[in-house]
Amino acid sequence: MNDAPVQIVEMPANADAAGQADDGRQRIRKIIHIDMDAFYASVEQRDNPDLRGKPVAVGGSRERGVVAAASYEARKFGVRSAMPSVTARRKCPELIFARPRFDVYRQVSQQIREIFAEYTPLIEPLSLDEAYLDVTENLKGIDSATQIAEEIRAKIRAVTHLTASAGVSYNKFLAKLASDHRKPDGLFVITPKMGPGFVEDLPVGRFHGIGPATSARMNRLGIETGRDLRAQPLPFLQQHFGKSGTHYYWIARGIDERRVRPDRIRKSVGAENTFSDDLFNSGEAEIELQPIIAKVWRYCEKAGIRGRTVTLKVKYADFQQITRSRTLPQPVASEAEIAETVETLMQPLFPVTRGIRLLGVTLSSLGEEAEAGEVDEPPQLRLTL
Repeated sequence: MNDAPVQIVEMPANADAAGQADDGRQRIRKIIHIDMDAFYASVEQRDNPDLRGKPVAVGGSRERGVVAAASYEARKFGVRSAMPSVTARRKCPELIFARPRFDVYRQVSQQIREIFAEYTPLIEPLSLDEAYLDVTENLKGIDSATQIAEEIRAKIRAVTHLTASAGVSYNKFLAKLASDHRKPDGLFVITPKMGPGFVEDLPVGRFHGIGPATSARMNRLGIETGRDLRAQPLPFLQQHFGKSGTHYYWIARGIDERRVRPDRIRKSVGAENTFSDDLFNSGEAEIELQPIIAKVWRYCEKAGIRGRTVTLKVKYADFQQITRSRTLPQPVASEAEIAETVETLMQPLFPVTRGIRLLGVTLSSLGEEAEAGEVDEPPQLRLTL
């Protein structure tokens, strides 16, 4: 990994805990966001010396495959995760494809979680390779969140021989921005004094939680940067972005009251597959959906979870993507029930004039009540076939 400059700014010494201080003042929280650098690809390079220093993509090498992760050497050529393999190979003819080894990635992720747990029980995993930690009050009694982040990064390197980037700030939104700011192998701190100004200068597309589609909508409304977003009144943002408008209003001011949730409930589990040849009839689609549904159900059985909302994802040959969902009165009780619901969602889509290149199935509203028609689609777990 290339070394990156590390900017160290101590969080205020009086920022001891979330909530109210003894004298009634609002205390400042200390949040760390840890993000492993090109995690899947870095594990492959660690375990295979022949891959070190070379452009590597984890994922399918076939024409219809998709890149799951790319090394930094590959990223220099514009290769990114979720990119079709054929596009990635066109951008980087020397690209080396490695098959995913999710069992290994999970083992390494567990090693990293054990390091986190030495410092705080308040750990909110976002995926195998990143998590939020609240170290306002920590198990080692260390006053400096920056020092904790440095120690965690050093221990990760020593134990796993991998690098991690860290962001330290007084809320989750800014900690996430901070960890992105000095990648790879970097540490950056956004203090309360820096927060609002730091947000103002960023393009809205860099904001965690604002994806390409929302960013494009904002751009059409003349909102290009955090400063532009902050200039919009709350009713305007609510009108155009619904409930999310309130969140955008506050993060544009560097304010995020969300707490680190160690008991965070998984909201969805899904699997999908990209096909070598496009599908044109319902019989073909039904056959291809069977292993996808089976994989979702196997995970639910192993984890002991159930869900009520079944979502079918369809991506056509021209890359247009649609979803169809149905929320059931009770959690699904069997693989057959998922299959029956998926078939009900699928049949109205046929006949098709465009081939289907990808099908996916997601089960959401896991272990919680959800409004009819609600679909949760965070990338909590994606099982690639």
